[in-house]
Amino acid sequence: MLYPRSIARLVAVVIALCAIAMPASSWAGNAPAAAVDDPPEGKPVIPPGLEDVGVDEHLDGQVPMDTVFRDSSGRMVKFGDLFDGKQPVVLTLAYHTCPTVCSMVLSQTVESLKKVDWSIGKDYRAITLSFDPREKTARADEKRTQLLAQYARPGADAAWTFLTGDDTNIHRVTDAVGFKYHYVEREQQFAHPTVIMILKPNGQLARYLYGLEYAPKDVKLGLLEASNGRSISTVDRILLYCYHYDPNGGRYVIVATRVMQIAAGICGLALLAFLGSFWIKELVKSRRDRKSGVHSPKIQPAAN
Repeated sequence: MLYPRSIARLVAVVIALCAIAMPASSWAGNAPAAAVDDPPEGKPVIPPGLEDVGVDEHLDGQVPMDTVFRDSSGRMVKFGDLFDGKQPVVLTLAYHTCPTVCSMVLSQTVESLKKVDWSIGKDYRAITLSFDPREKTARADEKRTQLLAQYARPGADAAWTFLTGDDTNIHRVTDAVGFKYHYVEREQQFAHPTVIMILKPNGQLARYLYGLEYAPKDVKLGLLEASNGRSISTVDRILLYCYHYDPNGGRYVIVATRVMQIAAGICGLALLAFLGSFWIKELVKSRRDRKSGVHSPKIQPAAN
């Protein structure tokens, strides 16, 4: 039985595969007709080598902080230096010669981040790592310039880092986060899942968000969770309390009982405030009357 979370992952992988693949018939177009059997009913045909493309979640797993890459200016940087121990990090894995999917993932990520009231540089950081070891620094810098212009918020320039590197360091990171991809020689492209990851300030994985569109609500809640309670407002704490991450659906869902608890608490506080103001008014009035010598008339007993 496929659970909603499994379906979400499968859809994410299929989207990525469809973007690099020819029509289904062309995968087997050069093969003899006798070599292609009818697939079992209900099971899609996956080209050889792509069976393992997907994501193995490593929640609370640690990314390798000692790996070394080049940033978009060509400077060598240690991965761990991009984590300040205070702010969460949005991690995207994308290569910039990708004709469709990676550009869509990055563009949709920016559109989601623009709708979140937290800002890159002020409240969290962002890292985009190319998993193609052939990627040139100039190409990464070009993509960085494009996305920063699309994001258009001050401070992001110093807090969104685009990285390229060698195959060994790349695989250490992708293996740590469970990002599984495959190079399709025939198409000269990578098959890969569509996912963004939110990391804690210490480099541990907090959340995975799948697909080509990322709900701003899910991004914000993921950042709140990843922040480990650091520097978040009371309103944000209440928001986080009202939602719960559904591991089957791969998204945040509202928890009705918690909402009702908060509503009951607010109503209780409102009632106490009303009664308190009433009692205070009566107390002030009573003291004022005593000072002015005004006494309430006594009720005499009725004569027989």
